[in-house]
Amino acid sequence: MLRRNVLLGAALGAMLAGLAGPALAQAEIKIGEINSYSALPSFTIPYRNGWQLALEEINAAGGVNGKKLVVISKDDSGKPAEAVTAANELVSSEKVVMLTGTFFSHIGLAVSDFAKQKKIFFLAAEPLSDAVTLEKGNRYTFRLRPSNYMQASMLAEEAAKLPAKRWATVAPNYEYGQSAVAVFKKVLSAKRPDIEWVGEQWPPQGKIDAGPVVQALAATNPEAILNVTFGPDLVKFVREGNTRGLFKNRAVVSFLTGEPEYLDPLKDETPEGWIVTGYPWYDIKTPEHDKFLKAYQAKFNDYPRLGSIVGYGTMKAAAAILAKANATDTEKLIEAAKGLKMPSPLGEIYFRASDQQSTLGAYVGKTAVKDGKGVMVDSVYRDGKDFLPSEEDVAKLRPKD
Repeated sequence: MLRRNVLLGAALGAMLAGLAGPALAQAEIKIGEINSYSALPSFTIPYRNGWQLALEEINAAGGVNGKKLVVISKDDSGKPAEAVTAANELVSSEKVVMLTGTFFSHIGLAVSDFAKQKKIFFLAAEPLSDAVTLEKGNRYTFRLRPSNYMQASMLAEEAAKLPAKRWATVAPNYEYGQSAVAVFKKVLSAKRPDIEWVGEQWPPQGKIDAGPVVQALAATNPEAILNVTFGPDLVKFVREGNTRGLFKNRAVVSFLTGEPEYLDPLKDETPEGWIVTGYPWYDIKTPEHDKFLKAYQAKFNDYPRLGSIVGYGTMKAAAAILAKANATDTEKLIEAAKGLKMPSPLGEIYFRASDQQSTLGAYVGKTAVKDGKGVMVDSVYRDGKDFLPSEEDVAKLRPKD
């Protein structure tokens, strides 16, 4: 009798354990996250900190519609093929209901194409190429960060006020750099038809030979320069430009340079007076940002970078979309995301229905040196909704679903 009871108890225990597995799974929502952690840690590690903070807050508040949000993260090593392999593993093996992340534009486009083929929702965090939401846009892909067009429009507003007429450009020779230069030229030339574009330099991303690049730019005798280099390339370009006097008596307009992850490494070599987009976390005095800043510093004992804002906003957006849809079906997620309004550390944002681009903005200001460190000064927040491409342009450029 005792043996039989033990056997019955074991059988009952096994049955309950078998039932607990599906029940536990149903209490979770899994999303996949992909980024270039090993290829560009200066941005992506703060980005990961940001989404981890957001995830902690989401689950501490009860998760998404009562279910725990689980993130499965993969490193794409800065390679489109590895990103697509990771995406496939996340969808096929891990059964995630949504993909998020990516940094480099060509990788974002590769994952966006995968999302279209597999009919899986993709929330692009960082890739800036306009093609993500315009020429190669699709109904499965939404983007958080302000696009090249949006940031170019913010910068061109200030650049148009400069007396400079002769402009040269330098940008990494891949999707992001090519897109940024093209759209800045278009926007600024429309504001200032008297401008002449006298030279272009296209160093390979991550492999700039700064001496010849600076020499070639100087040879075109520009009155102003558009810079799109970032990361280690930016440091080399600035150092060589300072040494050779490239920036003396010349205006420089620069994408991203005011972001701490790119400005901090320049230290006291930071050139002064560049017009930049960036994130002056030390000068933002709003309740939304104060709350985020305190939580971030408490968790990581460090100050946030722009990547931290993007990571935090991406995870909060993913949760908001899932909560509004109250489902994990791709079509319901798409409908929930269109027009979705949500708070962010930089103020309320929404995802425009026509191109699925969010209205997150950026700060525009000038570079300066303070206490031996590069900073942004005279910065003003530019609301993304005021710099979106027109609905007419979206209709012309974006493929029909």
